[in-house]
Amino acid sequence: MHKPETRSIPLTLSTIKAACSQCSLRELCLPFGLSEPEIEQLDSAVGSRRRVKRGQHLYRAGDGFEAIYAVKSGFFKTDVLLEDGRNQVTGFQMAGEILGMDGISVETHTCNSVALEDSEVCVIPFSQLEQLTREIKSLQHHFHKVMSREIVRDHGVMMLLGAMRAEERLAAFLLNLSQRFIARGYSASEFHLRMTRDEIGSYLGLKLETVSRAFSRFDELGLIRVQQKHIVILDNPGLKKLLNPQAC
Repeated sequence: MHKPETRSIPLTLSTIKAACSQCSLRELCLPFGLSEPEIEQLDSAVGSRRRVKRGQHLYRAGDGFEAIYAVKSGFFKTDVLLEDGRNQVTGFQMAGEILGMDGISVETHTCNSVALEDSEVCVIPFSQLEQLTREIKSLQHHFHKVMSREIVRDHGVMMLLGAMRAEERLAAFLLNLSQRFIARGYSASEFHLRMTRDEIGSYLGLKLETVSRAFSRFDELGLIRVQQKHIVILDNPGLKKLLNPQAC
């Protein structure tokens, strides 16, 4: 079994104080809706914080499931190894989102999680989280909402792959990233892509050449400005119109 190539930050008084109660992401993460005493209880369950270098695994498919991970900073991708040897990207996760829930049902991780940039996660042992959800009903409710959000996101990907043309898929992907950046207080129209064109293609079910052509097409139409991985959305309504021509 592979061990994560990471560095843990031990739980101390200072790290507890810098965990949920003082985290700028608390409204996006598990503490949402909890009282201060309840947040302190959740603080105590955060076993450590772990730094993951760019390109390193947080966990691999086949690793035993012990914890879920709240992304404190950075960016991750999840992928699975297909029978033909290719890696299929299944998702991209940013600050405030939860990793590791793929291991809950069978107690073994079913996908790989790789940092796309130097990142940091809060490690939440699942046995302790289960105990807390029994004691704090609002935490249980919010954890169920987080799980439901993941299911809805999976359904959204299925819709992308099953019903949309290439340009529609890329437009939906960029709009989704924009909305997620807004929720974190960042610009809705200007951001840096952490993933490669190839990884975007894998996620959207498109070839690399198709993704590159779609980016170039959007640039030519004045919808976006592209400079390598730097994206500026110039015409948000125009991107939305690609998804629903009758809406604009």
